Amino acid sequence: MAENKALIPVHLLSGFLGSGKTTLLTNLLEYYKGQGLKPAVIMNELGDINLDGQLVDDEVPMSEMLSGCICCTIRGDLSMEIKSLVDEHQPDLIVIESTGAANPIEILDGVTEAAMYCRIELQSVITVVDGPELLQRRRSGKGRTYKLMQEQIRCATRLLLNKVDRLEPEELVEAQQLLRELNEHAPVMATIRCFVDDWEWLASSKQSAASSALPTVTTAGQQRESAASCGCDPNRDHECAEASFDKAEHEHEHKYDHAHDQRNHHHHTHDHVMVLTHYLNGAIDSEAFEALLKRLPDNIYRAKGIVTFSDTASRFLFQYAYKETDFMRITPQGDVNDVAVFIGEHFSKESLLAELEQLERNV
Repeated sequence: MAENKALIPVHLLSGFLGSGKTTLLTNLLEYYKGQGLKPAVIMNELGDINLDGQLVDDEVPMSEMLSGCICCTIRGDLSMEIKSLVDEHQPDLIVIESTGAANPIEILDGVTEAAMYCRIELQSVITVVDGPELLQRRRSGKGRTYKLMQEQIRCATRLLLNKVDRLEPEELVEAQQLLRELNEHAPVMATIRCFVDDWEWLASSKQSAASSALPTVTTAGQQRESAASCGCDPNRDHECAEASFDKAEHEHEHKYDHAHDQRNHHHHTHDHVMVLTHYLNGAIDSEAFEALLKRLPDNIYRAKGIVTFSDTASRFLFQYAYKETDFMRITPQGDVNDVAVFIGEHFSKESLLAELEQLERNV
């Protein structure tokens, strides 16, 4: 009978832009495949395309939620995406990778709403923390972004302190102490490139979630308890009391329906997080493109895309985070456009677009 079916575990991956969530996701999927389990993935991007999805095995069922933040403008779609995955693919578990601009407590609404339609259970909120970036943000006092990182840490049931190879011993201690100040309950694991050699803790995620008061059903009382555990006001529809964004920046865009938004707007749910998506018309010079990435301003902290270089015979997936760039030779699955996506705060889209167009003209 349906009542006796096992609950499908849901794991939410959180963390600011460039922290390593997608690396963790690929490692996690490899682990589950080794266990003979069938995972499904929901990936959220602020931009109009899902580039990180190219790194996910095409055998893994995946749902893409684009052109908005999962915690705000498209939050209501999340429950339907979960239901569709369950109905069509019957996965053993679901992993949700949220955009780095998302506050995890807001996503819980969509997850718990899905419990009305299918038998799921939120078992963990895993927040990946970029250790060097966390310390830099703390020392420079950069307001809203640092506050968002704090909220992502507070809402976690498990913390991965990533990129510890770039921390001095005293910095590692400082970062660990800061995590403990922000979240005294979640276990902290220090990682390099999100490598985890023992995944046994996933088996105890259910107990961790319960001890952190994360909701697994949609009763109002449990949602209020969850909001309180993350420092949120339960009477404000899960908007955080220590808001990472001004109210005007966090409101839903009610004057357009969601379909209209996706067709006609490169809209971004949070004004201080800006996204530029540029589709390339053809191959570009690799050295000129790398030079462009190296001179990006500090307020552009994340970029990624798929490019074809005029001086090679292959296409590449590139990832840029805080002045560091990686290129990976790929053979895209299906019809994939050459595109570059840039994410940052208050940067000049016009100037960057002009540079990109100049690259295309110079070939």
